[in-house]
Amino acid sequence: MRYAVIVFPGSNCDVDMYHAVKDALGCEVEYVWHNETSLDGFDGVLIPGGFSYGDYLRCGAMSALSDIIPAVRKAAADGKPILGVCNGFQILTEIGLLPGVLLRNTGMKFMCRFTNLKVENNNTTFTKLYQQGEEISFPIAHGEGNYCADEATLAKLKAENRIVFTYAENPNGSAENIAGIINESGNVLGMMPHPERAVEELLGGADGLKLFKSILQIWSGGAK
Repeated sequence: MRYAVIVFPGSNCDVDMYHAVKDALGCEVEYVWHNETSLDGFDGVLIPGGFSYGDYLRCGAMSALSDIIPAVRKAAADGKPILGVCNGFQILTEIGLLPGVLLRNTGMKFMCRFTNLKVENNNTTFTKLYQQGEEISFPIAHGEGNYCADEATLAKLKAENRIVFTYAENPNGSAENIAGIINESGNVLGMMPHPERAVEELLGGADGLKLFKSILQIWSGGAK
């Protein structure tokens, strides 16, 4: 499986994502600069965290206008797995691949620590190797991770089982404790916690590795 890691000015988790895929998962991966216009030849797309364009205007707003975005939309429409983490989640909401918006944390402080999550839906491309209801631990590192959507959108997310991860203890005020959601087709996941920073016990935990292995197993023909 061959992944693209999209790099914007201000991305700072692109190297972490590259390492998770190449060294921990053992797959091919390349950096793709934001001014490229094609993602042909890639099987999956990773949009990493950071502060793209310095978070000017609002998180992800300027990145949403980048040359690579039409290719990201095309990859999503083609059914390829798209993972947006932290700033990547913010970008996915800005370009309309996921509903809602990420606002300032309710405490108005940047948060950087491990946090416990609950797997709400293990029947997705990204979660097949987790147990339903399993509690896992990923790092968070964000100042604007407060997921917000109107009541109709939240009701639809719940009814369609599109809330994939929730916080065991809500660190940022997110509605319904949401930490990660998928699109209607199930191939686009946005989440604030960082699975790519949890792929080795040496770094504090390896719970994130199952997410990347889940994608690989689905792509290669089925989950076990």
